[in-house]
Amino acid sequence: MTLITIIGAGSASFGENTLAALMRSQKLKGSTLRLVDRNPQSLDIVYRLANRLNKEWNSGLSITAHTHHKDALQDADFVVSAIEVGPREELWKSDFTIPLKYGVRQPYAENGGPGGFAHAARNVRPVLEIARDMEQACPDAWFINFTNPMVRICDLVNRHSKIKAVGLCHQIYIGYCFVGMVLGERLGIEIPEGITGMHADIMNHPLREQVVHQTLPLVDIRAAGTNHFSWILSIRDKRTGDDLYPLFRERFKSFDPTFEPLTREVYNAFGLFPVPGDTHLCEYLPWVSDPVTKPWEKFNIRLYDWDMMANLRDFSLDRLNEMANGELTVEGLLESDSEGALEMIENIAHAGGHYHLAANLPNVGQINNLPLGAIVETPVYVDGTGVHPVYVGSLPEPVAELCRRELTVARLCVDAAVEGSYEKALQCLLLDPVISDMNTAKNILDDYLKTYREHLPQFWK
Repeated sequence: MTLITIIGAGSASFGENTLAALMRSQKLKGSTLRLVDRNPQSLDIVYRLANRLNKEWNSGLSITAHTHHKDALQDADFVVSAIEVGPREELWKSDFTIPLKYGVRQPYAENGGPGGFAHAARNVRPVLEIARDMEQACPDAWFINFTNPMVRICDLVNRHSKIKAVGLCHQIYIGYCFVGMVLGERLGIEIPEGITGMHADIMNHPLREQVVHQTLPLVDIRAAGTNHFSWILSIRDKRTGDDLYPLFRERFKSFDPTFEPLTREVYNAFGLFPVPGDTHLCEYLPWVSDPVTKPWEKFNIRLYDWDMMANLRDFSLDRLNEMANGELTVEGLLESDSEGALEMIENIAHAGGHYHLAANLPNVGQINNLPLGAIVETPVYVDGTGVHPVYVGSLPEPVAELCRRELTVARLCVDAAVEGSYEKALQCLLLDPVISDMNTAKNILDDYLKTYREHLPQFWK
């Protein structure tokens, strides 16, 4: 039977959804599920919830709980990882505010910009430790990654270990939401009122989900690029095969101009529609950080609400605890989505066949004008032999150039964090589109390394 290890199982959102999706699976009955989390309290909550689901859903799983991944890796077939050096929101806020001291105002600071460097660098050592331990305990296992920055973490595992890795992300569904909203009349989609954008907002998310769920059965979108920076190559009606891109272009011209205005400007300039929405798209562009023109105001780029999301995380864990105690129904978990983990595991372990809309793998030519070996995001096909990228051809050359720069920055970031190389870390910041001054780059890097010395000891050898 299949042996699955989930690292970061205590995550308030990811852990709940992945756990429930795996435990609903008929194909995984009789398998072993090992739950890992460094936080004993979170681990205990998820472990008790897993046992409740196992009993009530007749899942037939053998479940164990571990506070260290090394105790849970032996002979694993799949290792699902959603680890995060925390406290997540507090550190992310710090990643944003430190560069402000030196006149650099990042648009978002999670996956790109100087904040993307700090975020990735903190996660490099713990992820690499997992990969090294996998080489000894389960060298043939698949590493399924959800940790951000996605491109950098997948690049780390693929270039600095022998482990097979695939990265999964739900951002492709933002593309489906865009298409559903713009072509709603043509497709017969009911658009709920109140959607103000594609940013991280707990009020907008369920409204967008309504659009996505209606659009998915009707439309096939093929997108490619890099994670959180992919581009729609084709839009087709699943019922007729019709090319919907021309109609989308025409209808978008008259669509609300205040809705995701940065996406609109980039689409107009490059002729290809970017998937991720403004708050992720802005991280990789050189035109959103100017302190004089303040383009973040023009485009209404919203920062992550760190305080609210930290409170929501605590609330979510309390809710899971009530489920684990039997005080709340678990009926809502019947609709949980593992964001692709279940599809990877079922189809590899049981020789299935599954087309997945987006996954992150090394480029072996699926995007033929991006660097070989770099982590790119395309559709994939999953079967008993693994995860196989779908060939999509070339991106338009200007779009490819934007992606190449980000891929170079990502690789420098990973190598800097693995080697503890100040030189490569500085090069990473100097090539980042947010940075426009050499001394400023040095000041930000020095501050980051000092502030995060506990998490980045390799730079202080």
